[in-house]
Amino acid sequence: MPKIFEAEGFSFFFYMNEHEPVHVHVRKQGKLAKFEIVNGIARPIFGKLSKADMTKAGELATENSMLIISKWFEIFG
Repeated sequence: MPKIFEAEGFSFFFYMNEHEPVHVHVRKQGKLAKFEIVNGIARPIFGKLSKADMTKAGELATENSMLIISKWFEIFG
């Protein structure tokens, strides 16, 4: 499970058997969420985080979308 980055208590990562479209998984305090990256913007697909944490995770994923995309293609081709 490749970790992409950590910020503000969130861990952003991929699973090893990922599929398109480009997306990232997020964990905070044992709760999970998933965001698709479209045109540099993170869009929630799934989330068990609080509303505030979903908003913050989405902001962090959007801010780091270029890193997420570059790591995706580095790992998955």
